[in-house]
Amino acid sequence: MKIQRCKGMRDLSPSEMAAFRHVEGICRDCFLKWGYQEVRTPTIEYLHLFTSAGTLTPGMLGKVYSFLDWDGWSGERVVLRPDGTIPVARLYTESLQDKGLARLFYAANVFRFEEAGEKPRERWQCGAELIGAESPIVGAELITLSLEALKKLGLKDVELRLSHAGLIKALLEKLGLSSEEQHRTFDLILDGDATALAEVGRESPELERLLRPLLSLKGQTAVFLRNQRTLFTSNMPEIIPPLDDFLETVALLDNLGIKYRINIASGAGFEYYTGVIFQFFIGGEKVGGGGRYDALIPSMGGGDVPASGFALYLDNIIGLVKPETLAGKSQARVLVKAADVDTIKEVFKVANTLRQAGYIAEIDLDGQGKGIDRILEVRQKEPVFTLIDSRKSTRSGFNTMTDVLKSLEANRAD
Repeated sequence: MKIQRCKGMRDLSPSEMAAFRHVEGICRDCFLKWGYQEVRTPTIEYLHLFTSAGTLTPGMLGKVYSFLDWDGWSGERVVLRPDGTIPVARLYTESLQDKGLARLFYAANVFRFEEAGEKPRERWQCGAELIGAESPIVGAELITLSLEALKKLGLKDVELRLSHAGLIKALLEKLGLSSEEQHRTFDLILDGDATALAEVGRESPELERLLRPLLSLKGQTAVFLRNQRTLFTSNMPEIIPPLDDFLETVALLDNLGIKYRINIASGAGFEYYTGVIFQFFIGGEKVGGGGRYDALIPSMGGGDVPASGFALYLDNIIGLVKPETLAGKSQARVLVKAADVDTIKEVFKVANTLRQAGYIAEIDLDGQGKGIDRILEVRQKEPVFTLIDSRKSTRSGFNTMTDVLKSLEANRAD
């Protein structure tokens, strides 16, 4: 009987792994150039990190992998991390808070249980967190950085959707719901139930009339949102502060020429968001998202520290990157072959020289160099080196590695 991999988990073949590293490398390069520093957090965290106030919605918590981590006669319940942002916030609170402003990024796998076996339960993210800055420029920076990474991956037609957690919360308070009902409805919205807010509003015709302009914002721009502000000032003054915060962010995006769609009744599955929420879609598939989460670090005992961040979903992105984008990134390969046993030592030296010159050099083992177009034979007599190009059906003899490298370089673009 063949042993199969765990349901919902995924193996990556060499070609898939090459695509993964390419996507991860582009993200990493972008983050570093914007001044972000890489961090890594544990795969296992305490459960209470994710159940404390302001973290995951009940819908998300129902998908975590949790188990008891025994320690002597007692144990602590732990989880496989279901999210990348929360552990980074813990890391900042625990050991980086004295450094003030922090630009941090990570590449990590997250685990969420999905009942449908075909859905992935292990997913990979590249994320960035900007902690310690309250400026509205923060949101514009993170959105611009995200779009830059996606553009460098050759991805086009990226749709940016905007919402605002503070605005949603203010609307729920205006509806006069109990604290429990507010939390429940907010969680439904964040878990993707865009109809939850409208359904609650129908219980009051007057409130439904006031909510209708906001709920009809789907696809609208900031101009429409500004035109509604006067109506809200007289009827719903409590939503003006989050509305103004939202307008400040979209004004910056307008100034930067970044296109977006506003959809107030949409979320991202995380209770910790307090301000602008942004999500990226390509052809209807979500490839990333993030937002402001000013209450997260305070909930961990880290003081009043504002923060924002985002994550790009590598699994989804890899499937969208065109093969030709990846093909141009591969290094040239050369198979180094010994003509006789007396040249083995020289073969290892030659392979090392090729690697230092930027080539992938493989040593021939029993003639198993399939798929490699360039073969370099090494012998004791002249010509010492014979370079065979199977694609062109050519054989060229050389007596020095300098001449071999010149020939390889001249044909490297082929």
